Amino acid sequence: MTNDHKNRSTGGLALSRRTLGQAAIAGGVLAGFGRAPVFAQDTTLKVGVLLPRSGLLAQAGQACQRGADIAPAVLSDLGYKIEVMSADTESNADVARSRTEKLINDGAHVIVGAFDSGQTAAAAQVCEQRGVPLVMNIAAADKLTEQGYKTVFRNFPTSTMLVSNGMSLMKDLFAATGTTPKTAVFLHANDTFGMANKAAIDALFPKLDMPFQILESIAYDPKAQDLAVEVAKAKATGAELAIVTTRANDAIMMVREMVKQRWEPKGIVSPGSPGLYDEQFYKVLGKYADYAITNLPWYDPKAAMTKRVEAAFRKQFPNDRFEGYAFNVAFTFEAILVAADAFKRAGTAESSALLAALRQTNLSDKLMVGPAITFDDKGQNTSLVSACIQNHKLRPTVVLPKASAEADPVFPMPGWGKRG
Repeated sequence: MTNDHKNRSTGGLALSRRTLGQAAIAGGVLAGFGRAPVFAQDTTLKVGVLLPRSGLLAQAGQACQRGADIAPAVLSDLGYKIEVMSADTESNADVARSRTEKLINDGAHVIVGAFDSGQTAAAAQVCEQRGVPLVMNIAAADKLTEQGYKTVFRNFPTSTMLVSNGMSLMKDLFAATGTTPKTAVFLHANDTFGMANKAAIDALFPKLDMPFQILESIAYDPKAQDLAVEVAKAKATGAELAIVTTRANDAIMMVREMVKQRWEPKGIVSPGSPGLYDEQFYKVLGKYADYAITNLPWYDPKAAMTKRVEAAFRKQFPNDRFEGYAFNVAFTFEAILVAADAFKRAGTAESSALLAALRQTNLSDKLMVGPAITFDDKGQNTSLVSACIQNHKLRPTVVLPKASAEADPVFPMPGWGKRG
């Protein structure tokens, strides 16, 4: 704490060591009863950014971190004052819980994170107990905003929203290309996110009037060394379409096995999961990465905020392609923007005022396609929309809706042996 802060919090009178000790003990007791730390009036918002920068999800976590790294400078130019405090979850929910506690104890006014639904759930429990806002950057499990928590805000679709929007776009894809598969197989990770997507598909599919039948759902461990058995099982169904819920590592293993086993479905489509558009997917698979499709929210390349973020990214990371990191960067930056906007309107970092301001969010100057960011009484942004993103020439490219399309969709995809 600076001398300035000490003077403000004591009316300009110096505190004795004994008084300081008593205050510290009292603060600890209050925190133990679930109270948020009490901060002096601050002119800078301290944002605790919680991400899996090592471990299984390191690639995605490091991509998200780039969004946090560029945020202070971009937001400063827009009149927002923030300080980023970063912590690594090591792709582990228990670590996520302890790092959330430490960020709050170290002075974070708000937590942003944590990419993975399981780790985000652990952070949400801590934030609810401590009364500190959590703004999720990426995490889709429906239950995250169904617990009755008062401190969580999600500017990201639920699994139900992702699947519903993603399946609807599949119909648009089939109509645009004149090719409709009759059968599909669903391959998905067996972690929190993958199982949430499976539950959403199981619940929604009978109501969506899809033109194909799902022959089988095949779960796998995302920590597996290969997916040979799972891909062989999927191939044996004879399905014309592969629907997948992946992240970068398992997406790479899956496509490698498809090529190796010469399984050539008409297409590989994800109704809203990472992996198929990640930079590592392109780097490792080369031409075999093309034509995979992901239906999910995407950044608006024409938005003023997108242009600011892209320029800052290219300046700070000149050796990286913005397109390969953009999804993770955009949603992480936007989560920090949501927190900064609430802080600016609240005029204080005090938790109750910050939470009240977050509930009143109506933010139109942003990156992602769709209407202004608002939250319902559960803390969920229900207005997010999806686009159909297909890999063209090793670049994630909008192909639907037609009004936003950068290229025409290709379906069926060319066979592995017919790639240039």
